[in-house]
Amino acid sequence: MIVGCVMLDVGETKSYRRVSSWDLSTGLRPRKKSLKRVIVASALTHRAGQGFFVSGSSQYDRAYRSKTMTTEKKASDKWRAATRAVRGGTARSGFNETSEAIFMNSGYVYDSAAEAEASFDGTGPERFVYSRFANPTVGMFEERLALLEGAAYCRATASGMSAVWNALIACTKAGGRVVGSRALFGSCEFILTTLLPRFGVETELVDGTDHAAWEKALSKPADAVFLETPSNPTLEVIDIAFVADLAHKAGAKVVVDNVFATPILQKPMELGADIVVYSATKHIDGQGRCLGGAILFNDKEWHDNHLTTFLRHTGPSMSPFNAWVLLKGLETLGLRVDQHIRNATALAGFLSEQPQVSRVIYPGLESHPQYELAMKQMSGRGGGLIAIELAGGKSAAFSLLDNLQLIDISNNLGDAKSLATHPWTTTHQRVPAEDKITMGITEGMLRLSVGLEDIDDLKEDLSAALRV
Repeated sequence: MIVGCVMLDVGETKSYRRVSSWDLSTGLRPRKKSLKRVIVASALTHRAGQGFFVSGSSQYDRAYRSKTMTTEKKASDKWRAATRAVRGGTARSGFNETSEAIFMNSGYVYDSAAEAEASFDGTGPERFVYSRFANPTVGMFEERLALLEGAAYCRATASGMSAVWNALIACTKAGGRVVGSRALFGSCEFILTTLLPRFGVETELVDGTDHAAWEKALSKPADAVFLETPSNPTLEVIDIAFVADLAHKAGAKVVVDNVFATPILQKPMELGADIVVYSATKHIDGQGRCLGGAILFNDKEWHDNHLTTFLRHTGPSMSPFNAWVLLKGLETLGLRVDQHIRNATALAGFLSEQPQVSRVIYPGLESHPQYELAMKQMSGRGGGLIAIELAGGKSAAFSLLDNLQLIDISNNLGDAKSLATHPWTTTHQRVPAEDKITMGITEGMLRLSVGLEDIDDLKEDLSAALRV
């Protein structure tokens, strides 16, 4: 099935471009580029190293780009991270816009019934068919994030949880087995303990920081391993390389939720992971504007034979508008993460000195149980999230939240604004109490997503709320 096309007639101006040959059955660009020479117009430019799609100079003289993922070596592969975040995947239409265009269409037009038939049966030229399959704006986001992550491929989804679900379900089937770390976001825990077993998949959760527990769980075959590192909200740091080695020996693919670290701090695939998932809603957007998710990977065969089936037929598609918002978010991701970390590091030290706070959990503090691993695995930095425990339990936690004047009570994270939440009653509210305790979540725990405000204002707000 072919999945891509943009169709424009733009007059007689002609130029020559080289256009990549794409895999018509999947929409993936081949690892070794096959080129053909075609006559195209200046409607859609092919900027050096940033190929996207082109359109012909007449009704019939068109070249089509089908899909959104690329592995071809080009100028952008030589760019450093900050440049990739700003320019990766960009393609311009004939209007020569500086900001990426938003293609808000759901479908695409055909010149004839025969052309439509050929587009669907795979015998026609490569083109966009339906935005549930692929969309130009979504494609730019996918390419840019893949470049930043260092992955061969990226598929965007409607939310972070749709990314987690589709990545896992594409790794297993009825009768299969999935092993996960026990310290998980509430919805991720629900997928592993409730949803997957409904479909006949055996699941087992282990202490992600206990090497012996991983060795025991992976001493028998498994389809997939799922872990968060750092975990939500307890900020446990798991040794990705160690787990990946065991998992591969057990025949399992390793899926890492990299939301807290972001691609700025941690690249799990460089440590042995097979698949990385994101809630792009968090740091990638960074301003609380929209939902989005992403699945990144290198294995084209897995995509073609497993993942694409679920993405095509269950429809967890990213909105083109959301993709555009997230493209803008990627441009400043590195700058924002740097400031998140500066503020979080300072705030973690400040909170450690407050008598009302019995414990501060932050990977950048030497008191963190996995401090050395965090520094090794997360580029020597601790991230932008802090967990604290208050000696007074739930009542003390609620009092602090209710008396904050600057920091907002919200279960989102990675935002420019500092946010605080009580995991026991919000993000993990549906998790049984005994399981929350096992995860390390207490009634006195708060999760702080440290924003971009002036650090002294944040300290003053927390100090005043703690004194009430």
